[in-house]
Amino acid sequence: MEIGVVVHGPNIIDSNWALKLINLLSGYGDVSARLGGTMGRTAVIDGSLEDIIDISKKLVPSDSLKLFNDADVDVIFLINYGKSDVTGQVFGYKVYNHYLSKINKNNIPVIQIERPGESDGSIISWNGNNKNLVDDLSQKLDLNIVTPEEIYDNHFKQDKIDDTKIQRIVHGVSPDENIMVNSIVIGKSNSDKITLIAKDGYITEIIGGTIKEHGVEKLGRVDLAKAIVKTGLLRKSKVKPRVLKKNESEDVFKIAFLDHAGEDVYQFKDADLVVTVGDDTTLIASDILYRFNIPIVGITDGDLDKVVEDGFKAKNSIIFEFESGTDDVVGRKIFELIFKKEKILVKSRNSKNIDEIRDEIIKITNLLNCKYNIINI
Repeated sequence: MEIGVVVHGPNIIDSNWALKLINLLSGYGDVSARLGGTMGRTAVIDGSLEDIIDISKKLVPSDSLKLFNDADVDVIFLINYGKSDVTGQVFGYKVYNHYLSKINKNNIPVIQIERPGESDGSIISWNGNNKNLVDDLSQKLDLNIVTPEEIYDNHFKQDKIDDTKIQRIVHGVSPDENIMVNSIVIGKSNSDKITLIAKDGYITEIIGGTIKEHGVEKLGRVDLAKAIVKTGLLRKSKVKPRVLKKNESEDVFKIAFLDHAGEDVYQFKDADLVVTVGDDTTLIASDILYRFNIPIVGITDGDLDKVVEDGFKAKNSIIFEFESGTDDVVGRKIFELIFKKEKILVKSRNSKNIDEIRDEIIKITNLLNCKYNIINI
């Protein structure tokens, strides 16, 4: 039997359950595993699992499921370790339905294993006739069997779209958590259930939470029905990061520009320096780039929403702290004047490349008459 396994999120990896499940499923047939999502990549690297879980492509979970469908495997598993049974099951429902919209035939069983090792852990057969396999795994893993119908009845009957507004209910939230849409923090919760309201593609209200206007502005127009919504920390585990050896060019020094936390930071893993704009973007990017020993020059203004437990930064990184609300203004000028509106800037390598970028940014901030502090890492 050919088995495809889609691994989602850092928690299933950090808890060691991803490896346990892959080993268990290997007793049923030949297993191929790939990542679905972004934040799990650092967990795979930290766990030295690149030869077991394929992280070569940036794929949302439904696209990873589709690749196994295209490969015509016998069964596909989606393994996840959500914040709660509710968030995990709702996540699986949305992923499965996105997957259905991308495939031509739905003849391959899809089974979700959610929160293994927990008392509220579950196994969900999203389609197909696979009762014997589900029953067997349920007993071996001591997991509750939950049906798609139960998940729909409990969590989706009240979702609706009217003519003027779209509303999206977010389940399994805890009070005082960040609310992220497509990796941008757009508010904070103050209850255990929130509802996002969008009008004409723009989020206008958070029922059960407080909206962050600057985040909504940065997010811009969004398809709320398809957007990736997360709450709380992106990665909870305290880990020892694994730093990979980097091959440097003797001649060129490559500098990248990043101003959106939702972009694929890994596309810059061959850079020598990355300029990051925004507090959350700087926190997420620096933490990932630390694994590749790449310093950052962060443009921040103290508007930080904690989205990871620890934020690592490579040696020689520099953080500019500006007055509130000015990081985007400075970032646009840096992109225009230093990078000439290109994402990659290539210079001749010398011992003062980072100092030169720092000095150029200082000149720009002086032109803009912005006050700032510099933190050297």
